[in-house]
Amino acid sequence: MPVASGRHRGRTGRRLRRPNWAAGAAALVWLVFVGVPIYIMVKDSFQPNDAYLDGGPLSPPHSLTLGNFGEVFDSGYARYLVNTAVVTVASVALTALLAFPAAYAIVRSRSRIVSATFRIFLAGLAVPAQATIIPVYLMITRMHLYDSPTAIILPTVAFGLPLSVLVLSSALRDVPRELYEAMTIDGGGALRLMWSLALPLSRASLTTISVYSALNAWNGFLFPLILTQSPEQRVQTLGLWNFQNEFGSKVPDLMAAVMLSALPIFVVYLFARRWLIAGLAGVGGK
Repeated sequence: MPVASGRHRGRTGRRLRRPNWAAGAAALVWLVFVGVPIYIMVKDSFQPNDAYLDGGPLSPPHSLTLGNFGEVFDSGYARYLVNTAVVTVASVALTALLAFPAAYAIVRSRSRIVSATFRIFLAGLAVPAQATIIPVYLMITRMHLYDSPTAIILPTVAFGLPLSVLVLSSALRDVPRELYEAMTIDGGGALRLMWSLALPLSRASLTTISVYSALNAWNGFLFPLILTQSPEQRVQTLGLWNFQNEFGSKVPDLMAAVMLSALPIFVVYLFARRWLIAGLAGVGGK
């Protein structure tokens, strides 16, 4: 009998170690679709324009230069990056500051008003920004905020709140009720429960909504296009749009600008990926 059990375990182990060729092939296809554009972007951003014209799109670089980045910065792209960074940081901070107390109130309160408010947040997921751009434009102009960073920040935060509240409320529902009761017995009030218990256990979900908000703010195009006008308030997405006309014949300069616009978000993801994956998996940071 022990021998039979050992054989059974051996067969099971061999089945578990069997390679998944379909998953490997799918991962390889995904790597090609993602890796090839990144390779072309990085390669062309460091190539002189004449070397780019001589070689093919997938050919290895024969000479490297940093002059493309210098031309991009000379054209005023640094201002676009600074404006985008201001909008992104403010949007992430406001989204987290508003979404977390709202999600905590939704989870902990039994009021019908709070429940109705949560349904309104969920309804916001079904409303695209394009459908409300005219009312948003009228509100911004009547508030005398047109052509300012605030004109971009406020709509970005408003349209990011529904999903942020949904993610945070799902994470807070995973916090055991016994922990709330234990801290209440120790004399903890509502604010202490929120900041000392719920907040640390929701750090993964907070990171998730922060990265999500940062992506929306950094890559936003509609609100900057409609709600700003002057070059001083322009963000990097509008800068890239204008660079298509300015550097249409100089692809390496355009690729350098694209690389500068993609690098900050890549760095944010690189350092926050563990908490981001945990938040998307719904573990709530526990």
